[in-house]
Amino acid sequence: MGHAPQFHRRPVGRSAIAAPIIQGWCPGALRPMQSGDGLVVRVRPHGGRLTQAQAAGIATLAAQYGNGLIDLSARANVQLRGVRADTHAPLIAGLADLGLIDPSLEAETRRNVIVTPYWQHDDGTAAVTAQLIEALREDDDLALPGKFGFAIDTGLHPVLRNISADIRCERDGAGRLLCRADGATHGALIAPEDVASTALALTRWFLDSGGVKNGRGRMAAHLAAGAQLPAIFAAYPAQILPSAPIPRPGRVAGGFMVGLAFGQMEAPTMAALADLATLRITPWRMVLLEGVEHAPDLPGLIVEADDPLLRVIACPGAPACLQALQPTRPIATALAPYLPADALLHVSGCAKGCAHPQAAPLTLVAGADGFDLIRAGPADGGPALCHLTYDQLRSHPDLLTEYC
Repeated sequence: MGHAPQFHRRPVGRSAIAAPIIQGWCPGALRPMQSGDGLVVRVRPHGGRLTQAQAAGIATLAAQYGNGLIDLSARANVQLRGVRADTHAPLIAGLADLGLIDPSLEAETRRNVIVTPYWQHDDGTAAVTAQLIEALREDDDLALPGKFGFAIDTGLHPVLRNISADIRCERDGAGRLLCRADGATHGALIAPEDVASTALALTRWFLDSGGVKNGRGRMAAHLAAGAQLPAIFAAYPAQILPSAPIPRPGRVAGGFMVGLAFGQMEAPTMAALADLATLRITPWRMVLLEGVEHAPDLPGLIVEADDPLLRVIACPGAPACLQALQPTRPIATALAPYLPADALLHVSGCAKGCAHPQAAPLTLVAGADGFDLIRAGPADGGPALCHLTYDQLRSHPDLLTEYC
């Protein structure tokens, strides 16, 4: 009889992990980020929406000036991969022709606005979003940290509560608009025409009260450190509505939601989606196809709500990311079928946890000699098991279910 495999069940020291480099900013179109497969160029769709012409244009540009791979980010953005230094300028020119480029890097950085994909054409969300974007574009004195952002979560129930944002526009229990700081239980009741001015007033308070240190800062951390909000944002005891469940693929209000394995598609898939409908890009690495009622018959899409690939999140991993210490998506794909239906596994190529910065029920973090398993924690948390190899994980997926 063979011997049972041995695993380190106590933290005997993390895998040999070099400290990852924390950039403190996200890639953009005008400020791309170098990765293992070239430059990553992030496009921020206005209001999270791409017209059919814009989506088709992005597909063409991704194939012409990148490696043809397109990622959906956790902030509802679209990333073109494999762009070279000599193809960046013509790519930007092409994106500008599509109306997807800001007038300056500073304006691009400020326009970090995520919108609920469930907005309706008559509910005022589009107008509120346009006003905020215009106000951010025009305010050249607003020097925001690279990750500071706004959430327009104006549906009947909030869906962006677990998505990174610093200022949130939501509805209270009576359906009224509320502007509140992330991390606060109070906010300011506002009229739709006052959303932009109120959000910018709260932003300026954040800056003036010392929310930014060494070029970085987030609202929730600022409040947790003891900062006191202005009276207007602390006077109304908001009835904070519970967050709606994370959406799944299928028929939804306004169209059909489709998923993509690890939020990545090839340019022909984007082109095929553009032929079908206007696209709303979501922060769950899914796309809402406006007005579509049935699952598209296209390869590479996740259209079933119980698809095992929805149970795993994984960054690009090595070699696509310069900081990743192992390939991530092969092991995530292999383990997905063994996870319980309500489980979530995050596989991270390093301790930064870019694909899922929050805690996950299960997290595998790559090291030079394998993976460490973290239970109910983020990628930089303390491991329950250490130095697990790809073969061990493939042969013993019960190691994960034991900790579910």
